[in-house]
Amino acid sequence: MKAFRVLLGALLLSTAALAGETADKPLYRDPVHDGAADPELVWNAAEGKWFMFYTNRRANVPGLKGVSWVQGTRIGIAESETGARWRYRGVAEIDYGEGEFSYWAPDIVTHGGVHHMFLTFVPGIHTDWGRERHILHLTSDDLLKWRFESRLDLGSDRVIDACVFRAPGGGWRMWYKDEGRDSRTFVSESPDLHRWSPGKPAAADIACEGPKVFQWHDRYWMVTDEWRGLAVFQSSDCERWARQPANILEAPGTGLDDMFTGRHADVVVNGGRAYVFYFTHPGRVEKDEDLGIYATRRSSIQVAELRLENGEIVCDRNAPVDIRLGPDEDAAR
Repeated sequence: MKAFRVLLGALLLSTAALAGETADKPLYRDPVHDGAADPELVWNAAEGKWFMFYTNRRANVPGLKGVSWVQGTRIGIAESETGARWRYRGVAEIDYGEGEFSYWAPDIVTHGGVHHMFLTFVPGIHTDWGRERHILHLTSDDLLKWRFESRLDLGSDRVIDACVFRAPGGGWRMWYKDEGRDSRTFVSESPDLHRWSPGKPAAADIACEGPKVFQWHDRYWMVTDEWRGLAVFQSSDCERWARQPANILEAPGTGLDDMFTGRHADVVVNGGRAYVFYFTHPGRVEKDEDLGIYATRRSSIQVAELRLENGEIVCDRNAPVDIRLGPDEDAAR
């Protein structure tokens, strides 16, 4: 009988582990500047945990004029064993840039045992948006220290928000926002993650940012941030995209720090389930306006589970998220 009880207890513990934990809400806030945004999740096989890379903004620094508060910081890293609880790890060690500059919106793929980061770099710190930006290619062996490889030549000096994904027929594709061409989404191709073609228009002809491509339920999907929730597109070949009528994360939620439109997101498919990690500006409950104060500048990371209903992606941001991320099922993507 004692052996049976021990076995039963072990089975119950195992079942609970598979069931996961209820994710924190908000999921994560940066302890340095309280400006975490643009999350990007990566499996760290060497440490057996997930890393969340994110843009940091100087939300809690008073007296910063214009949009200079979203500039001048390094890329933050948080870590988690399950995806339900996150703790601050530090900043990515990137040896690129002189004087004042900004790092934004990292995207990371792992291929052949090497981690590749595609990072937005902004020279200088500015009070307005109308300045040059570039996408850098960096590599790392441990996800902590990053080597500069190149600055991509995409035919524009106003490119941000890279998303790199393995092309169905081989090679790689990178979607990004070109602010010099009406903030449309463009796509570039590469055979080896090092050489990239000039960009060409992709998806719908709409202004947006933060494209994210993923594969789920035998389809390719793309979400983009339209500043009124996330637009959703699907494709059978990763080239021709059809937009679904309804955005997700447009209506404000009711949970802590989630009562504002969801912004620039990552999507993780793990164990057959898909989770969207996004950020919000909790202090902008009634309208999207930066009043130059901490309350309207701070940001929080949130998570919601995606569902497929009648061929379209939906999510209930108010539902508790039961999550236990396992090792990345396709680290090379």
